[in-house]
Amino acid sequence: MNNDEIVVEELNTLLRGTYLGIHSFEHHIQKLEDPQLKQLFQSMQQEAKLNAQKLAERIQNLNGVPADSEGVSGRMHSFMHKVMLSGETKEIIKDALKGMDRYGVEYSEELVKGDLDPVSKNIAKEVIDTNRRHADALRKLLH
Repeated sequence: MNNDEIVVEELNTLLRGTYLGIHSFEHHIQKLEDPQLKQLFQSMQQEAKLNAQKLAERIQNLNGVPADSEGVSGRMHSFMHKVMLSGETKEIIKDALKGMDRYGVEYSEELVKGDLDPVSKNIAKEVIDTNRRHADALRKLLH
């Protein structure tokens, strides 16, 4: 496996996680009743979709094939998430924050510590910075 293939695999893992986040936002949006909160979650989801697009383009530029979903285990997680998600606003925000902190920031940072080239590293950093900003916004809603 050459270095580009390793980078493609790492970026694809980040991309699958981004798709999982997009679907999680969808579950949250479906349960939210407050129009302003719904709009905030929709704008976060749009930013996640833009990040997915950037990751997919980078993977293609490295002659790789970008993931087009969250993957099998991600789909199972997504299904369970949808079933288990509370309809209470505060719980929805807590759930979104937990996912953003755990997967969007911590797991993603671990994932990209590897052998990314400078361009890929910058894109991954943008994705993580967006996730960090979303987590901060969610944290503020709880306080």
